[in-house]
Amino acid sequence: MPSTASSPVGLHRVLEPAGVLPQGARRLDARRDLWPDEVRISLRTLNLDAASYRQLAGAHTRADGTVDGAGVRDEVLAIIAERGKMQNPVTGSGGMLIGTVDEVGPHSPLGLRVGDEVATLVSLSLTPLQVDDELFGWDGLSEQVPASGHAILFGRSIAATLPSDLDPNLALMVMDVCGAPALVARVVDQYVARGSAPTVAVIGGAGKSGSLALAAARDRGAAASVGVVPLNREQLALQSSGLADHVALADARDPVALSEAVQAALGAAADITVVCVDVPGCEHGAILATAEGGTVIFFSMATSFSAAALGAEGLAADVTMLVGNGYVPGHAAYALDLLRRDEAVRTLFEDRLSAEHQH
Repeated sequence: MPSTASSPVGLHRVLEPAGVLPQGARRLDARRDLWPDEVRISLRTLNLDAASYRQLAGAHTRADGTVDGAGVRDEVLAIIAERGKMQNPVTGSGGMLIGTVDEVGPHSPLGLRVGDEVATLVSLSLTPLQVDDELFGWDGLSEQVPASGHAILFGRSIAATLPSDLDPNLALMVMDVCGAPALVARVVDQYVARGSAPTVAVIGGAGKSGSLALAAARDRGAAASVGVVPLNREQLALQSSGLADHVALADARDPVALSEAVQAALGAAADITVVCVDVPGCEHGAILATAEGGTVIFFSMATSFSAAALGAEGLAADVTMLVGNGYVPGHAAYALDLLRRDEAVRTLFEDRLSAEHQH
């Protein structure tokens, strides 16, 4: 056991630069030895966040348009080896993981026990991490990465025990984006409490966070919803699911087209617009699609917050803009409950998981 004092937020694991929190660090100490308030997790699966995987796949796309999975895998291995964590240096984002509790420090406040199957609800971008299998079980063609090795949780980390009634990889998919439905539910509740059932537009409504955001909006009493997607196949899938009252086809990077699509579907701009797409350049369209006095929730790690702030100023848009930080109390339990209760959400997630496993 190390002799130096530990920090509940992990400052003792930062190697460089000194004085920053683990998420902002360039390199972490990922050794197995525990400080008294830490927990070590034996890895099962890493789940790269969508923005990170899209960037990695794009950087390793061949001339014929196919992805060089081996190149993606090698880059992920290099990032982990260099940084002691999985933090994409381009997007700054990470993902999350599932695994088994291997050792619990005597002063850990997390309530975990050796043998617990858990999902970490903090980003891989701040989680000390080592892999010892060269990721040989991963073809580099999906966001879910079978892995052997270990990760470290700090005293102030968050983890949830995996539910026994769900496929662990399905639960991982849901927990990876569980902050989205919880925050959408909170914002819709605020409108309803003021006596106004809001309209909700979800940009990227067929994706993981988007489908859960639509389900949460419906669950908490939204007056109407529209899911916006860029592809015909996503439009058909979302329409058949019934998750959204309306489904619109538009490129979220085209501000005018996006705004017109939302207003055509709802009859007016949305009270709440939720951005769940993993590509940059969607900020201005989301603002333009939102009613005066409305709310924009940015859940994408590809969001430029300077573009959002300056865009709202340039459009003279009186909107409240929220950063989805991934944590709302009870977020994992709520998202898993939506999956269990909403057959449409479960079908979309199971179809996506099946497609990933076909790689």
